[in-house]
Amino acid sequence: RKNELIRILPPGPKALKIIKKDNEYIMQSFARWYPLVVKKAEGYIIEDVDGNKYIDFNSGLAVVNTGHRHPKVIQAIKNQLELFLHYSITDFAYDQPVKLAEKLCKITPGSFRKKVFYGNSGAEAIEAAIKTSRYYFDGKRPYILAFSGSFHGRTMGALSLTSSKSVQRKRFFPLLPSVIHTPYPYCYRCPFRQTYPDCNLWCIDFIEEWIFEKYVPPDEVAAFVFEPIAGEGGYIVPPPNFFAKLKQLTDRYGILLVDDEIQAGMGRTGRWFAIEHWNVTPDIIAIAKGIASGLPLGVIVGREDVMRIEKGGHASTFGGNPVSCAAAIATIEVIKEEKLLENAKKQGDYIMKRLSELKDHFDVIGDIRGKGLMIGIELVKNQKTKEPFVKLQKEVILSAFKRGLLLVGAGKSVIRMMPPLIITRDAIDVALEIFEETLTCSVNKVC
Repeated sequence: RKNELIRILPPGPKALKIIKKDNEYIMQSFARWYPLVVKKAEGYIIEDVDGNKYIDFNSGLAVVNTGHRHPKVIQAIKNQLELFLHYSITDFAYDQPVKLAEKLCKITPGSFRKKVFYGNSGAEAIEAAIKTSRYYFDGKRPYILAFSGSFHGRTMGALSLTSSKSVQRKRFFPLLPSVIHTPYPYCYRCPFRQTYPDCNLWCIDFIEEWIFEKYVPPDEVAAFVFEPIAGEGGYIVPPPNFFAKLKQLTDRYGILLVDDEIQAGMGRTGRWFAIEHWNVTPDIIAIAKGIASGLPLGVIVGREDVMRIEKGGHASTFGGNPVSCAAAIATIEVIKEEKLLENAKKQGDYIMKRLSELKDHFDVIGDIRGKGLMIGIELVKNQKTKEPFVKLQKEVILSAFKRGLLLVGAGKSVIRMMPPLIITRDAIDVALEIFEETLTCSVNKVC
């Protein structure tokens, strides 16, 4: 209930004390939306150090899909803690990563034989995908294609693919010299100023007619790395037949299709992996964030014939950590047993319906898009001009925090809604009540 959330207007005195130390000792290279200082988390409720409680609508950045501290995940972690914490898979073998790999090969798209590589994060998964793709072609195809506006990580290889905000790349050049970006299918703001479906997906034809004709021959391209739903770039959902046409293009030239499911995967969209909504099977899938319910783990799963880097060619000391793998195994079991894919779709459809109703009353809501519990609300100065309302995005997110709802942004003026997959209808109703109240206050100045 709303009146059980905020007791002390955040940030309270304890939070302020920790934030001061945080600023003193930690490099502030990240951008935070509001001064939340977490003390405890359970399910979809966060408690800060001053006793305030919040409904978590960002899942620790799309990580705790099974909810915070799910009992089965915690028990799996405890069981593994009693055995051993680490014994590097790079030089030795143990059971947990093998069990997890078998499960991942079953739930990822594609009926072909697959293999798995482990790292520690999404960025490491992308790095592994880049190296695997290049290695597959014996180094003869050095180029990688990616979409402008997408986010693939911040390490130097992954950053070369990332282009959602210039500040992420500022002062880090030179990056990988052989990455070429092409516009993402952002139909609400088409970079080609066209309208779907009349455009006939010119954004795909552009790759063949311009990128391959003027920048790089297709037989020098190893892989096309993409997000099935652009996350950091604005929760952008491509049109229905987009990925089928992209797959036809990459197949025509023998280019590997690398699916970055780091944010959209592990049930977030109501399917195990978001690309399943388009019935397209990639060659490599990168997974992280939600895979281990809060413990660090990054994975790529790929076609067996593609996953063939020679011994000593690539490794990660902590990749396949037994505790993280135990948590990931439990995560998959929880998602299956508690039917969280079904809940993500059901509750996501409900949120989308409620937001669509709000759009009729607020001219500042320009677009609502998403699948399952991966939902974006694009704020504009008015629905006709579509001018991004950057100031309002920040104001709404901060005001919602002060009322007990945790949201984050994306793109220029998009608000993300990505609660844990265990979220209930009652909690959603409270969250949407807070969101509507916040929007009303910010737009109409009626509080």
